[in-house]
Amino acid sequence: MPEKEGSCVGLNEPRLVVRKFLARPQPEGVGAVVRRSIGRLELRYFDPFLVLDEFSVTTPAGFPDHPHRGFETVTYMLQGAVKHEDFDGHKGTIGAGDLQWMTAGRGIVHSEMPAAQGTQKGLQLWINLSSKYKMIEPRYQEISSKDIAEATKDGIKVRVIAGEALGTKSAVYTRTPTMYLDFTLEPGAHLQQPIPESWNAFVYVLEGEGIFGRSKSSPVNAHHLLLLGSGDGLEAWNKSSKLLRFILVGGEPLCEPLVQFGPFVMNTQEEIDRTINDFENYTNGFEKARHWRSESGLTLDF
Repeated sequence: MPEKEGSCVGLNEPRLVVRKFLARPQPEGVGAVVRRSIGRLELRYFDPFLVLDEFSVTTPAGFPDHPHRGFETVTYMLQGAVKHEDFDGHKGTIGAGDLQWMTAGRGIVHSEMPAAQGTQKGLQLWINLSSKYKMIEPRYQEISSKDIAEATKDGIKVRVIAGEALGTKSAVYTRTPTMYLDFTLEPGAHLQQPIPESWNAFVYVLEGEGIFGRSKSSPVNAHHLLLLGSGDGLEAWNKSSKLLRFILVGGEPLCEPLVQFGPFVMNTQEEIDRTINDFENYTNGFEKARHWRSESGLTLDF
């Protein structure tokens, strides 16, 4: 099958795949199932990324009331819809193709529950925040599917969640500099996507099978995470007869100490102890949690 030409400027040093993981299903939340690739035993942290989950949830399962502090959660829906609700009165529905970029900052308590019949599927990425941003006020960036920047060229379609690809930029502001690109390659397509050389980057395959790094590498199929080595970009090929879909995510490493206790991510154990105290005593950002319960009425233990 003839290859289609590359989609952007050539790369001087394409990144190679240095580690590969298969994300297997595991229980999470209340009756939900996730495939966790970052944040698992073999890969606790890939600076600045704390967790990557491919989640699947069907009513009455879900992710009821739970807190966060010190990082951002990025929810990108692939199928169905999830209802979001927090202790500050912010609520809404994240539908298929929609994006929610939530900066937990000093503290949020929220719930994420199915908003439709059948199975809801999506991705949730946790991005660490620098120490100077860990205690900022919470904020949301929410973009509906129709408003996510897209570009198409030479058999390649990209949805630009964050960063830039094929000359198209996302409007999302990233405190921790981040790129998040959802690529679909037609059979025969060949991608060359620049990545800042100082950033860490990974690929997660959603559908089909692709070749990454070297043209003679073995194909990689769905639910695999690929950690990329050093270089100035990613080279990928679809040599199969079906569509290939994957996300490419990169971020600038924070290179700071990290202490994590479940949904709390800080720089020192003292800060974690203080966070637990704040949460248990409804202080310093968690005041509104004292009398708040989501419509689900459930609380998630952590």
